[in-house]
Amino acid sequence: MSAQRKDDHVRLAIEQQHTHRGINQFDEVAFVHHALAGIDRPQVSLATSFAGLDWPVPIYINAMTGGSAKTGVINRDLATAAHATGVPIASGSMHAYFKDPSCAHTFQVLREANPDGFVIANVNATASVENVWRAVDLLQANALQIHLNTAQETAMPEGDRSFGSWAAQIEKIAAAVDIPVIVKEVGNGLSRQTVLALKELGVAAADVSGRGGTDFARIENGRRELGEYAFLHGWGQSTAACLLDAHGAGLPLLASGGVRHPLDVARALALGAKAVGSSGGFLRTLLDGGVDALVGQLRTWLDQLAALQTMLGARTPADLQACDVLISGGLREFCDQRGIDTRPLAQRTTTGTAQAAGSSPAPGAATGAGVAAHDRTESTR
Repeated sequence: MSAQRKDDHVRLAIEQQHTHRGINQFDEVAFVHHALAGIDRPQVSLATSFAGLDWPVPIYINAMTGGSAKTGVINRDLATAAHATGVPIASGSMHAYFKDPSCAHTFQVLREANPDGFVIANVNATASVENVWRAVDLLQANALQIHLNTAQETAMPEGDRSFGSWAAQIEKIAAAVDIPVIVKEVGNGLSRQTVLALKELGVAAADVSGRGGTDFARIENGRRELGEYAFLHGWGQSTAACLLDAHGAGLPLLASGGVRHPLDVARALALGAKAVGSSGGFLRTLLDGGVDALVGQLRTWLDQLAALQTMLGARTPADLQACDVLISGGLREFCDQRGIDTRPLAQRTTTGTAQAAGSSPAPGAATGAGVAAHDRTESTR
């Protein structure tokens, strides 16, 4: 049953990639174009740092799959592409391995095909500390990812219905392991309140993983004969909304969910993400064109992100946080209702950096300017 469910997830995720999913709120984030802001390409670095980690690039292959023979092949191919490009990679949920150790190799291939790369093990919030260590040891993992998925579990026919112990178990896991712990949603987003709670639980970073990419509630509802949980399709906040909401909450933020191309990567970085992940789009490329196609896509994304940084005058991914951005549409309405002042985002080059509009931000200017999105009182938090 578990192996079949993993194969169903891949099939239904690919079906979603071929269908329209409505508005993507990254399109409601626009850079202000300053025609003299550009710098020289050799000045640009793609390196990023967070939670004591140094990554050569700010793009990662996010959690997908594992647990069946077919998904083991997918994991091997994903890891091969990660190895060829230096891109970090996360495993899919390793719960299947805890239930059936015979499927260990479907996850272990992530390390075998990527012996020197950055590999993240993925577990759920109910995993025991013993099982967490099993997962970390199996992958020789550099970091641990704990996923939160109440909407998915609710729509899943055989899903969990008890969520009250999750926070305490996350705290227990974070205290027990000696590698950074990243907590992520699976596509419904992390609110500011959730990120503040995660900080208190001792995790190292939060992947907001918002609405806009693969919809796992929709996937699980697709496994139901009657599809009676269709009302959960599209549940949650977009990735862009989550980044704006959680800015300044005290944890390094990663971003995934609805990331379609390098401009979305740049937008997420400008809104405060330290690195940006994608799953469904990379999976579609792999299944349509093979490993070489995915390697080509990853290299293209990295090259185009560097090109965007060059044009915008951002020497590093962090410097994109000093670029002027405009927030419009439903995303702006979300910010208004959550008490987030977006006006400073459009005035970063004239406030906070002592730079004239149109000039290149100084190295490290992003640190001084910040996202400046939360002009809130305590009563609004």
